[in-house]
Formats: sequence, C-alpha cells, structure tokens
Amino acid sequence: MVSCAVEGGCPSDYVAISISILSIILLLAKAVAPYLIHKIPRPKGSSFWLVAIQVLASFNLLLSLVMALKFLKFKRSHWWSSCYIWAVWLEGPLGFGLLLGCRIVQGFQLYNIFVKRRLAPIRSYIFLPLILLPWIAGSIFIHLKKPLNYRCHMGTQWIIPVICLHALYIAALVGFTGAIQHVEFRFHELKDLWRGILVSVCSIGIWVVAYILNEEHEDISWVQIVSRFLLLVTTSILVLAFFSMSLSQPLISLMSLRKKDHPEYKTMGRALGIPDSGLLLQEELTQFANPKEPLDKLLLNRKFRQSFLAFADSCLAGESVHFYDEVQQLEKVPGNDHVRRIYMARHIIDKYIAPGATMEVNISHRCRQEILSTLDLAHPDLFKNAVNELMQLMKMNLVKDYWSSTFFMKLKEESSIRSVNHELEEVKGRNFSHRLSSVSCADDPFHQEHSPNKLDSDLQ
Repeated sequence: MVSCAVEGGCPSDYVAISISILSIILLLAKAVAPYLIHKIPRPKGSSFWLVAIQVLASFNLLLSLVMALKFLKFKRSHWWSSCYIWAVWLEGPLGFGLLLGCRIVQGFQLYNIFVKRRLAPIRSYIFLPLILLPWIAGSIFIHLKKPLNYRCHMGTQWIIPVICLHALYIAALVGFTGAIQHVEFRFHELKDLWRGILVSVCSIGIWVVAYILNEEHEDISWVQIVSRFLLLVTTSILVLAFFSMSLSQPLISLMSLRKKDHPEYKTMGRALGIPDSGLLLQEELTQFANPKEPLDKLLLNRKFRQSFLAFADSCLAGESVHFYDEVQQLEKVPGNDHVRRIYMARHIIDKYIAPGATMEVNISHRCRQEILSTLDLAHPDLFKNAVNELMQLMKMNLVKDYWSSTFFMKLKEESSIRSVNHELEEVKGRNFSHRLSSVSCADDPFHQEHSPNKLDSDLQ
C-alpha cells in the first residue's frame, strides 16, 4: 500500500478513474443527445460554445487530477508530465476556473435579461476571459515561485490563497443567482441552477477537505489514497451537476420543442403557452385573396399566410415571413407579462436578428443595432421597425411573384370549394330551422317524458 500511495495504481485509484470516465461519457451523451436524437439544429453563439467549453473544462479538470495526483504509475521524466502543467494550469484556469466561469456567465446573462431586461452589455466571449484573469494571474505567480514538490504538493502557506480563489468564484455564482431568485421563469432555469449549486457546493466542500488532507499529510499512506479517491469522485459528481444546470436557454426546453410525442411544442410560442400561437383569424377564407388588399391585412388570414409562407420557403426566402409570424405571436403576450415577452423576444433575436443567426433576416444595420442594444427586451415596439422594413421588402419581391404562382392558384381553388360548401351548409341550416319551427309542442315527440310504464300503458 505504501508503494501505490506514492507511485499510484492502487485498486481504489482505478475505481475512481472508472467513475470519472463514466461521468465524461454521460457528459458527452447529454451534450450530443439534443442534436443526434431530437434533431435540434446546432445553435450559434454562446448557447453552443459555452456548452462545448464546459465539456472541455470538465475533461481538463478530471484529467489534471488523474495526472497530478499519481493515480497511474508513470515517471515524471518528461516535460509534459510536469506538475505545473497539470496541477497549476490544466486544473486551475483551464479546468475549475473555466468550468465555474461558464456558470458565472450564465448567471450574468440571466441577471441582465430578466432583471435589467436587456441583453448583457459584455459579450460572452469577452466576459469569460475577463473572469479567468485571476486564475491566470495566480497560475503565473505559482509557476514563477515554484512551490510544488515532486509529488505536486505545496506548502500550507499556499493552500489558503488557492482555497480562497475557489471560494471567490463560488460566491460570485451564488451572488448572481441570488439576484434573480425573485423572477418566476417559464422554464426551470433558476430551480435547476440552485439545485446544481447546492450539489456543487456540497461536492466542493468534500473536495476542499480532501484537498487539504492530501496536501498536508503526505507521510500517511492511507490518507493519501482515500483523499485522492474522494477528490476524483467528487469532481466527477461536480461536473455532472454543473452540466445538469440549464443554460440561459435551457437544453431541456429546447428538447421539448422537438419531441415527436409533444407536437404542441414545435414552436417557441406553444412552449410558452401563448394562446392561438399562429395568431391567425379563426374564420377560414370563403373567397380567394384579393391582390388589391394590403399585405399586412392578408397575412392576418390563416390560409393565405400558410400559402404565402410555403411559397416563400420554396423560393428560399421564407425568413421574413417566419419572422413576421413570430413577432405576431409576441404581440399576443400581455404587456405586463414581462417574463414571457422576454423569452419570446430573446428567441426571436437569437433566431432572426443576431449576426450569423440560423434564419437571419435582411434588415438595415441601424435597425439591427437598435434591437441588439435595447434597454428593454419587453418593449411593445421592439421589432416594429424591423417588421416595417421586411414588409416593404416582401411587397417589392415576394408578393408580386406570389400572385402568378401555383401556390396562389391552389389557394384560389380551395377558397372556391370552401365558399360553395359554406353556402350549402347555410342553406341546409335554414331548411332545418324551418322544419323545426313548424313542429308544435303537442306534436313534438321530444317534449314529453316517456317512462317504461307510460309506454306499456300506451301499447295496451
């Protein structure tokens, strides 16, 4: 036991490594499941790369512990096995710091979006490196002072600053989360976040105790074996708990939008419970659409909008119509329902407005910047100028071609058929009403109650 405590390779070490490998497999499965199983298109921007960075940071943290604490037997005779690479850089700024940094970015985004009701003033790809600066500075300082021995342990005077740096990041995450605790989210971001923080804090508490024991008692073999086992196992739990916490646009809600057994959640409007998310008139067209009518009035009709949208998609120019449709859904949300309005507005910005969005619409730079720099995501006129620009664009291009397309011809035929059927139903309804009105109460067989005894007496 003494030999494996120093050189690595104890049975408990292999058990801990197996647990860490399993956690990485589960982590990767959770990360790719929405895209492979539920066929969710890969999002652009921070909603994707924050997840990818978190998976990478989790892998770095687990690998650094395995290499730095000698879970495996190997000699530190090469530069790549240096304690400062694994125990300082990969475990610090590229591991724990990066992992906590992603969660702090999430809390920062949620705070700005739902409390300040605006997009975050600092982009995520700028804010995350700023968060890592204390870790980088600390790693440089340790690398220059070289306090680590051949077993990657440091003295007592270094343990307290290192633990304080870990605690600082936990406090920042709890601080941002505490600032948004009064917001009632449509999805369960805050609930999942607090649950993840609770599990993470418990794991980190055990991790800190094991870390101190591992650093302070190098001469006690069983303490070394048990402490490093706890370090790796609690870290495996930590990375899974952190990844289970939803992002600012939760993975759980994204998956629910695409599940085949939940067809009602195929759009964000339905997922948010917006009534009549199509925002279409309840009455069907009884006559074909008039080309002389204004486009905004025609688009209020369900059949016309479906036909026009299908035509626009066939021309690979459906982004404007889809955008108009979702903005109309947003207008269905009451003005005092800020949370749902913010959800829908942020969904529209991510899908249509942000540069490089999956269905980026063709609007002016000034209009785009007005939306991206808004101070109120729940403002009723947030997308008004963008809708006006796109309406003009559709009138100049799509509308003229639509009237001569087969889509309009088909709509015209269907409208004529519905009109005839509607007239026939009205005629039948009038005839039926006339027949009923000619029946007097005495002759009405349904006016009297018929009991079995009454029927028997009548038959006799």
